[in-house]
Amino acid sequence: MEQRKPLLKVNNLKKHFVKNSGLFSTKKKILTAVDGINFEIFQGETFGLVGESGCGKSTTGRTIVKLYEATDGEVIFDGKRITAGNKGLKDDLKSYKKAYKLKKAEVKADANLTKEEISQEIHAINEVYKDFKEEKKNEINDRRHDTKNTSKSVMKDIQMIFQDPYASLNPRMTVTDIIAEGIDTHGIFDHTDDPAAAKQEKIFELLESVGLKREHASRYPHEFSGGQRQRIGIARALAVDPKLIICDEPISALDVSIQAQVVNMLEDFQKKNGLTYLFIAHDLSMVKHISDRIGVMYLGHMMEVSSSDDLYEEPLHPYTKALLSSIPIPDPDNTNKGNRIVLEGDVPSPINPKPGCRFASRCRYAKTVIERTSVSSFKDALVGNYAFEKVVNPVTDELILLQGDYINEEVAELINSLSFDSFSIRKDKCFTETPALVEIKKEHFTACHFVKEINEL
Repeated sequence: MEQRKPLLKVNNLKKHFVKNSGLFSTKKKILTAVDGINFEIFQGETFGLVGESGCGKSTTGRTIVKLYEATDGEVIFDGKRITAGNKGLKDDLKSYKKAYKLKKAEVKADANLTKEEISQEIHAINEVYKDFKEEKKNEINDRRHDTKNTSKSVMKDIQMIFQDPYASLNPRMTVTDIIAEGIDTHGIFDHTDDPAAAKQEKIFELLESVGLKREHASRYPHEFSGGQRQRIGIARALAVDPKLIICDEPISALDVSIQAQVVNMLEDFQKKNGLTYLFIAHDLSMVKHISDRIGVMYLGHMMEVSSSDDLYEEPLHPYTKALLSSIPIPDPDNTNKGNRIVLEGDVPSPINPKPGCRFASRCRYAKTVIERTSVSSFKDALVGNYAFEKVVNPVTDELILLQGDYINEEVAELINSLSFDSFSIRKDKCFTETPALVEIKKEHFTACHFVKEINEL
């Protein structure tokens, strides 16, 4: 059987935002909104993207459509690279340059080599570094060329329906002007006998297709309700006949009855026009209804990807299980309070995140190894681990670490200098190694170190 080719392919996509520490501070903090996610969307399907607020769902959608510049990774649409970041390649260059300088220093300091041998070794090292540098710079230039020269015809095929129907429409523009923006930009009717008449008729058809009337074309956004405004946003996205529409929580700001109407309308358009959707939402029941496959995100990472039925029937990741257990059952006699999984602790900060699984600090299945470390081996044993319990200075009673805090070299030196008899630390790859998204069952991918043990697969 011939393997399907994805319409959209996201490879190791990262989006980081730089934040200043303060008004007069030169230090910068890196907010990791999306951190190396991978997924594919096939022609004609709906891919749901779910997760808590702040997990990076909307940022992913905006980066795909090029409203944000990608930090690293790439987005391939219909076989063409449309978005790419160069952080990884630049980091490779920096690391290789550092290693290159160290290697040269070692050769120069080698007393067993003659001047001629040293010169030959240095020349060989320089040539290798030159070739590596040229290769990486060519890759960076190729990526920049591909993304800067992405044609309008390619980007026209990707449109977006925004979350807020109130903020996404220009209040100074009529409905006709709003819908016509994409049509004018791409010159869809430029080659017709009467472009203005063809454009106006197209706008009327779009308004009627989304449940509005022709006379609405001359009105302004403030004259419409929230549901009507979202219909205008849908009409705008459909105006240029796209292949892929990114639906960024299109129903979250609407009444429940209106939500059903909008979702049914999106499904009708999909059947009629062969559209493909990336559907971003919080409503897990709605995502199950509309999606063919679902990706679950947490703090910038993709935790689980599976078909809709498989995910809801047999979730594998602990975070997915917690999410699904929170779905309310509209039956007072059959509540799911007993099966509700309550996550303890707060969501970790996305600013300079700690190593390991992002969900480990809230996961009840995270493997914990408690080690009692002697005073003599404090420093070497502590760095890179986490405090199992809060640490207080025995002399000053000053709080050094909270339970679960990451231990760096500076803190390890401080603890090493204090008069502890022994010290408890928590060690495991859940807290030190980021799990990869791997296929556990057919077309069911999960990022968890101990998923097989947890689910007894």
